[in-house]
Amino acid sequence: MNQALPPTLDRGTRAFSRFEWLVAGRYLRARRSDTFISVIAGFTVAGVAIGVAALIVVLSVMNGFREELLSKILGLNGHFTAFPIEQQFTDYKDLVDRIETVDGVTYAVYFVEGQVLASGTTESTGASVRGMDLENIEKLPLLRNSAILGGWDNWDESRGVAIGYRLAQRLGVSIGDPVTIINPDGATTPFGTTPQIRSYPVNVIFDLGMVEFDSFFIYMPLQAAQDYFKLYEDVLKPGHPPLDPMASDEEIDAAYDRIYRATAAEIFIANPDDVGRMRERIQSAVGDRPLVLTDWQQRNETFFSALQVERVVMFTILSLIVLVAAFNIISSLVMLVKDKAADIAVLRTMGATRGSIMRIFSMTGTAIGVAGTLIGLILGLIIAANAEPLRAFVSNTLGVAIFPPEIFFLSRLPSRTDPTEVIVVVCVALALSFLATIYPAWRAAQYDPVEALRYE
Repeated sequence: MNQALPPTLDRGTRAFSRFEWLVAGRYLRARRSDTFISVIAGFTVAGVAIGVAALIVVLSVMNGFREELLSKILGLNGHFTAFPIEQQFTDYKDLVDRIETVDGVTYAVYFVEGQVLASGTTESTGASVRGMDLENIEKLPLLRNSAILGGWDNWDESRGVAIGYRLAQRLGVSIGDPVTIINPDGATTPFGTTPQIRSYPVNVIFDLGMVEFDSFFIYMPLQAAQDYFKLYEDVLKPGHPPLDPMASDEEIDAAYDRIYRATAAEIFIANPDDVGRMRERIQSAVGDRPLVLTDWQQRNETFFSALQVERVVMFTILSLIVLVAAFNIISSLVMLVKDKAADIAVLRTMGATRGSIMRIFSMTGTAIGVAGTLIGLILGLIIAANAEPLRAFVSNTLGVAIFPPEIFFLSRLPSRTDPTEVIVVVCVALALSFLATIYPAWRAAQYDPVEALRYE
């Protein structure tokens, strides 16, 4: 050592004193003779940075996927679905009004649903028809604001349909074009059941941003859907005398009341995770009206459980990158200790304690981990915040579809950074970096000054 040491060194050094920081900082600065060790330290910083950045980006993207899928699925399907049992669902309006009075319920909608074969100008495909009136569509901002062609004005009187833009592309239709809908459960004749075939003009083309919905759903005015699926019953008006078998159509229409029914109702609550308590409240509100309530966790249990398992697995796998970088810290410190054996011996003979030597090398290795963690933190936050633009740029540059929506359900790459998870990642990286310094620092503190200086 060419530099003069502080006189306090003769009496031992205070823990984490200025002297220890100066020596640790000197060992971090590269000299011509330490080029190889400095290169290893640089790769170690890069390894820690890559591991931290990868963890932040992957966790942010997976959080974005879960939140986006949850918002899309629950934006249309509700947190509870109420199915009628034992009696026809003719009291759907009254039931929805009662449910909406429950504390914690934001709103509820009733609808008609059925499976059909949709046919356009190019091809045919299976689809799900959902009948809703404008009052209920107004309650679903995700659907109401998703129209990219046409609009919802005069929806109930339009007798048209709304379809997703991917389904429109597949069928080869646009605004004003007819879509033929075929229902196999049509009219019953002496020769069997004939399919129900009707054509409706396309009034709205929507883009929900989720492939499953944009490719499969057709929306229809409520009464038109009830008429199409024959969800009604003609009941003779109270007190009306029986009709003559030869009565005209006008007389029949005047004598009967047509009572419509719905398929089910969707219930939206303020706290999606509070389904247990809300189920009891809703059941109490409907009283003796028999209903079967299925919540979103039951309907999507397998899907979201798979997402959670994948998230844990990805965190574990990517943490190995930081663990490998921590082993690099061990190797670089071991070589640094070997290279500085004479310096350690001189420091020991001048009064430095074993604890001081151990702290010097521990600070040196920890500084490498801190530098890599900070670089990885900044890099990860930048990439996570610009995940979709970066995906689009790479995809356009390489001409390869990255995260295709047909596989990942979404039309864009979502990302949401959770501060708690970022703190956990940073703490894990710093902890591994510190633990990696313990053994090399301990070995440095065990050096015998006499043996180290014998051949100098």
